[in-house]
Amino acid sequence: MAPRRPPTQRGPAAAVSRRLLARVRDVMAGPGSAERRLDKLTEIIAADMVAEVCSIYVRRPGDVLELFATKGLKPTAVHVTRLSVGEGLIGEIAARARPFALADAQEHPSFAYRPETGEEIYFSLMGVPILRGGRVIGVLAVQNRTRRQYQEEEVETLQTVAMVLAELVAGGELIGRDDLVADDGAEPTALRIDGIRLAGGLGIGRAVLHQPHLTIEKLVAENPDDEHRRLSEAFTGMHGALDDMLGGDKLAERGEHRDILESYRMIAEDAGWVARIGEAIDTGLTAEAAVQRVRDDIRARMSQVTDPYLRERVHDFDDLANRLLQHLIGGGARPAARAIPANAILIARSMGPAELLDYDPAKLKGLVLEEGSPVAHVTVVARALEIPVVGRAQGAADRIEPGDAVIVDGDNAQVVIRPGEDVRAAYRQSLQALEVQKARYAALRDREPVTRDGQRISLSINAGLMIDMAHLKQSGADGVGLFRTEIPFMVHADFPDVETQFKVYARVLDEAGGKPVQFRTLDVGGDKTLPYWHEAGENNPALGWRAIRVSLDHPAMLRRQLRALTEAAAGRELRVMFPMITEVAELDAARELLERELARTKARGEPAPARVLVGAMLEVPGLLFQLPALLERVDFLSVGSNDLAQFLFASDRTNQRLAERYDELSPAMLAVLKTVVEQCAAARVPVSVCGEMAGRPVDAMALVGLGFRSLSMATPSIGPVKEMILSLDAGRLSQYLSTLIDPAEHSMREKLKDFARDHGVVV
Repeated sequence: MAPRRPPTQRGPAAAVSRRLLARVRDVMAGPGSAERRLDKLTEIIAADMVAEVCSIYVRRPGDVLELFATKGLKPTAVHVTRLSVGEGLIGEIAARARPFALADAQEHPSFAYRPETGEEIYFSLMGVPILRGGRVIGVLAVQNRTRRQYQEEEVETLQTVAMVLAELVAGGELIGRDDLVADDGAEPTALRIDGIRLAGGLGIGRAVLHQPHLTIEKLVAENPDDEHRRLSEAFTGMHGALDDMLGGDKLAERGEHRDILESYRMIAEDAGWVARIGEAIDTGLTAEAAVQRVRDDIRARMSQVTDPYLRERVHDFDDLANRLLQHLIGGGARPAARAIPANAILIARSMGPAELLDYDPAKLKGLVLEEGSPVAHVTVVARALEIPVVGRAQGAADRIEPGDAVIVDGDNAQVVIRPGEDVRAAYRQSLQALEVQKARYAALRDREPVTRDGQRISLSINAGLMIDMAHLKQSGADGVGLFRTEIPFMVHADFPDVETQFKVYARVLDEAGGKPVQFRTLDVGGDKTLPYWHEAGENNPALGWRAIRVSLDHPAMLRRQLRALTEAAAGRELRVMFPMITEVAELDAARELLERELARTKARGEPAPARVLVGAMLEVPGLLFQLPALLERVDFLSVGSNDLAQFLFASDRTNQRLAERYDELSPAMLAVLKTVVEQCAAARVPVSVCGEMAGRPVDAMALVGLGFRSLSMATPSIGPVKEMILSLDAGRLSQYLSTLIDPAEHSMREKLKDFARDHGVVV
């Protein structure tokens, strides 16, 4: 799909912008030292922007912004005036990576007076970050004596000039390239980088650096109309290539997650960033320079966002911008489609999901990302391909050379670079052990999860993506104990309609092949936000407007989801559970909406589900005091141990200071769980646990000992938990637990491990 071209900017501002860019280009290409050219540039910019002052600051090691050139401030301040990132208005511009336009700069609370500059006579200030690859490498600012109201077009012009200046600042003539980043000192021959676990597993191989950057040789355009035409042709070519990739045999054969990649294509067609590129062309940039400028601006802005899902979408934009540049500069060639060794470890600062698929997954043994998070699309795709991934590996791309020996330990979130032979040998042994373990788990796939004393334990998987459904058969699981319906909502550009949701739910049930699927209704809010919702932030989102509270406040939204589920389950069993129920009245309200949809289906003569089962998520401790009344109204109950523990201990599970402070195997948590399982047994209501507890062998052992007979977990946990169950005498453990709980203990974990060791339980 080619972008619709925005109206070409023909006003005075556009003419000033193009004239200024042409003069800047001439100076940068002219003779003289880099310092002299920088001085000349400040004169030109000040004159064209009708400003008394123009100053250029360059970011130095230690997050310091140094004045490198000025027109209007005291010349003696050059290389003397320094501001930390975040200090003063210049530091604020760098810290936020956002432009400032202030009519009275000295009244701003961040204003920092530097007497050596003589700037006290200048009232207004307009400044923009100088960006390179999304990173702030300097600041460009102009000032005026009068209280001047800078226009939006003037800010745009200064941003465009700053992009061109970035080439000179980052070119290595002013300061060494290495000085643009913090100097970490000499590197040892071998080193280890700690990150976060994004996908488990162990990979050993040789480094391949993912380098999608293409050099932009021409920044300033001669004819904006030609650039708009080139952009349109490049978009058409890029979309055609994406269609070919999504329709290719490679994805079909590997069962790759279609929803993620379809949402990626939707981002490619988003009118917002297309229009911004067109506007950048109108300021005088070439098509490729406009793409680069918009990408840098998106990266800088998104780096300020705290929501992890939204922050990770910047990698999709990065990927798409690179592909668009390939069509503008390289004729659509895909540089990543090159030979890689059979044991490649891919190193990247960030990636989009389609970039990973440019490489042969069969040859990739690991992925190392300087950025990344569990909700990143590339992480989801890597997990589906069973590639171990370590994210937030600081400095990996700078410290690792192509061909270096690298070990990716996804389970322990470590990257070992240039390891010695003894270290490699130890990891090779671990890799062999993992392969043996993997084969052992595979051999258990068709065995019933029955304890040594004959107790059948139902093991289900947690899912939220279509790729997860392929694991249902592979793992030998009994069904889907939790299908997170919010994930399809999160990867769409807008709220999905009934038809879109229907297709997802129907396909899930088809893939389940008759095995039970428990659909959790939309659970957003807190740390899960929808990109098309712009709700105000909350001081305590985990305890705020989320899950069933959002759905009941938007009953039409919940009814559309329930309608899609009802239609998808026509002639089949439908299991619906509502999240974060705090009081029985909330369940009653939600169930009433479901009954309305069922009545609507009947009135219209449409096929209805063969059977409807309604459940609730037990995550809020307050619901424990209404449990008898709740159990009269539900067909099943599911314990969300993650949130239940968070609320029970008043401990934010995303807070690293508290991550290890409380244990789910504490007497308090075990007592709560024992109460739940006993009341459910008395009411004859099936109960399961679908939080992380269920997937950890020691924790799962405790749950079985308490009386739980249904557990739902991430797919990789099925094998380890099943192996534990097959080696466990549940009755003996139950007797042990009845004598174990001591309210004064911090945790029962070590005692449970001792039991496992003494009784031959594999944990």
